[in-house]
Amino acid sequence: MNTLAEIRLGTSSFTAQGWDGAFYPKGTKSADRLSVYAEHFDTVEIDSTFYASPSPKTVDGWAMKTPDGFIFSVKVPQVITHDKVLIDCDIEFVQFVEAMGWLGEKLGPMLLQFPFFDRASFKTRNEFLDRLIPFLRRLPQGFKFAVELRNKEWLDSQFAGVLRDFGVALVLQDQSRTPHPSDLSRAFDPITTDWTYIRWLGDRKGIERITTTWDKPVIDRTNELRSWVDVCYETTRRGIKVFGYANNHYGGHAPATIREFRDLWQAKGLPELRKPQLAAKAATLFEL
Repeated sequence: MNTLAEIRLGTSSFTAQGWDGAFYPKGTKSADRLSVYAEHFDTVEIDSTFYASPSPKTVDGWAMKTPDGFIFSVKVPQVITHDKVLIDCDIEFVQFVEAMGWLGEKLGPMLLQFPFFDRASFKTRNEFLDRLIPFLRRLPQGFKFAVELRNKEWLDSQFAGVLRDFGVALVLQDQSRTPHPSDLSRAFDPITTDWTYIRWLGDRKGIERITTTWDKPVIDRTNELRSWVDVCYETTRRGIKVFGYANNHYGGHAPATIREFRDLWQAKGLPELRKPQLAAKAATLFEL
């Protein structure tokens, strides 16, 4: 079997209500959670940066609590993507990138997560591109950026081509009302650079009618995850690196979603997935 590109798997945030005792040993101090998390995963998507840019001291603390080779993917603050929608936000963006720079080699993709835009925001996709393209032109070199778009009718070869021109990844989502990569692939290639970014998001409103305590799976995602195993395998066969993150809203307990993905990958007899450097020293997630 040909050598596959790397897959990095983690969760969206390293803490949540219900994880104490279900993922973290009972009584784990909040200051120790990231270090324990890094015994089970080699990457995490930081959600808190969406709400505010952290201080360099906070970011440096993240780096200090994780081993060499650990990767942080970080969400760009909402003041840039939602409030100002890329207009007059250079000060906030530079501040954010400079803060993330404290991660050094541990900094992975920076995610521009846009909301669903109604016609009051942009009448057409081209109006949004007129806003997006100048921003992409100003992106600093030497960093990875990904764009998540929730207007499914805007996802086409032209939009993918714009991202490809700037070396920016199109986020592949498993979320209610967004198309699966296999559906996108019938019309265009959704891989826009030499790596891609996957988010298992689910149906937030739907699952919150079942639970808001994220201590166990409450939705069976086996069939969906089996299809994602196929997507990731075919993607990595192309030499495309994958960053994949599960949200609690996908199945009910994000660590279990990643565990099931790994189990389904292994069941297909595919090459062993990368494990965190410290996994051998700890009781692993896969035994929980």
